[in-house]
Amino acid sequence: MEVRAFSKSYDQNPVLRFPAFSFEKGAVYAVIGANGSGKSTFARVLAGALFCDQKSSPLPAGCKVGYMPQKSYGFRMSVEKNILLGGKDRQRARQMMEGLAITHLAERRADRLSGGETARMALVRTLMKPYDLVLLDEPTAAMDIASAALAENCILDYRRETGGVMVIVTHSLKQARRLGDQVLFFHQGNLLEWGPSAQVLEQPEQEETRRFLEFYGA
Repeated sequence: MEVRAFSKSYDQNPVLRFPAFSFEKGAVYAVIGANGSGKSTFARVLAGALFCDQKSSPLPAGCKVGYMPQKSYGFRMSVEKNILLGGKDRQRARQMMEGLAITHLAERRADRLSGGETARMALVRTLMKPYDLVLLDEPTAAMDIASAALAENCILDYRRETGGVMVIVTHSLKQARRLGDQVLFFHQGNLLEWGPSAQVLEQPEQEETRRFLEFYGA
C-alpha cells in the first residue's frame, strides 16, 4: 500500500511531516515515540479524522480504513448494539466478545462501562469487518494485563484472517516488540527511523532513537 507524503500544521506551525511510504500487506507496524512526536496525528490523518495540509487523503483511492481512536467511546445503547455498528454479523460479534471476555456485558449500557471495558468493546467494534488498513491508537492503554493479552491475541488473529495492514500506536515498547513486524519511530513530528522491529529496538541507527529506548527501557 503506497502512502503519499503529507504534512500537518496548526496555525502554520508544522507538527507532522511524513514521507512517501510503502506499507506491506499483512504486516503489523508499531508506531513509537515520545508524547507530542506526531503519532496520534499520523493515525488521525490516515483514518480521515483529520485533514492534512494537502487536504486530500494520502491513501490510495478506495482504501478501506478501520480506526480505533485513543479515547474509546460507547453510545447510549447496549454493548452488543454498539459492536454491531461496526458490522452486522451477530455471530462474529459474539465470538469476538467471547475472545475478549466481555460476553457478560452484552446487554449492559455501553456508556456506563469502565475504561478498560469500553476499550475492549471498541476494539471488537473496530475489528468487526475486514479493512485494507486498520489504525489502533493505544488500544490497550486502559486495559489490565489479562485484558491486554486477550486484545493482542485478537489483533493478531484479525491480521491472519484479513491480511490487511495494521498500524498500532503504542507507548509500550514490549508491546511493539510482541506485535510489530516493523517499528516506526517518530521524533518531533518526523518519521526518524523505521525497519524490522528487532533492528530498530535492539540496534537503532539514530542517536535520538537510542536515547528514547534507553530512557523507556527497551
